[in-house]
Amino acid sequence: MDASTSPSSLLVAIPLAPLIGALINLVLGPWLERKLGRWVIHTIAIAAVGFAFVVAAYLVFGPLLQLFHEGNGGVGITQVAYTWIEVGAFKAQLAFRLDTLSAVMILIVTFVGSLIHIYSAGYMAHDPRYSAFFGYLNLFTGAMLILVLGANLPVMFIGWEGVGLCSYLLIGFWFENESYATAGRKAFVVNRIGDFCFLLGMFLCSTSSSRRSSTTCSRCRTRGARATSTRSTRCPTRRGSRTGSGRGR
Repeated sequence: MDASTSPSSLLVAIPLAPLIGALINLVLGPWLERKLGRWVIHTIAIAAVGFAFVVAAYLVFGPLLQLFHEGNGGVGITQVAYTWIEVGAFKAQLAFRLDTLSAVMILIVTFVGSLIHIYSAGYMAHDPRYSAFFGYLNLFTGAMLILVLGANLPVMFIGWEGVGLCSYLLIGFWFENESYATAGRKAFVVNRIGDFCFLLGMFLCSTSSSRRSSTTCSRCRTRGARATSTRSTRCPTRRGSRTGSGRGR
């Protein structure tokens, strides 16, 4: 198995852990807060991001570092969760890739994100929507990790949309204040402009690659036709020369 497809079942756990933490805090957070106290909310959120950092550090300083020493650090580690879209020749897989560039980013996101979660436990201690804030913060971290680890443009777009949504939710978290609500709406509009440019870039890349492949195929067909015509032209001459020489003898 080559380095380009070296699997690691732990790779998907990096963005999945904060997403699970977000799901727990957003769905069960108010109930857990009433039954057990607020400490459960920030413990789940911090543990989710901390676990993602531990897994990221293991993969970066373990398998990826070994590939780097072998000269394949730029190729990295890939894990395919499942085939997401498959239409004709087009196939988009829910896949994640860890290489030397994304390694730097996931270490920064998970480590700094852990510190932000720890700081927020005290900063937001008296906020009435405590569980919602940590749910949004976990969701933001998970979306950022999907954006960084996405192995193709559709998966990166999922992370991009998640980051944009969480930016709107976090900037406008105290929406009772008009200035904060206005800032959240501005962030939402700016993100939609970014969405349009992202989609435009995806379509241009897809069109360019399809044109390139069709041009390559047409060139291959032309060369094959020329080779076939050349062989058919040469063969009767060779046969005739061989027949004539045999008759002469």
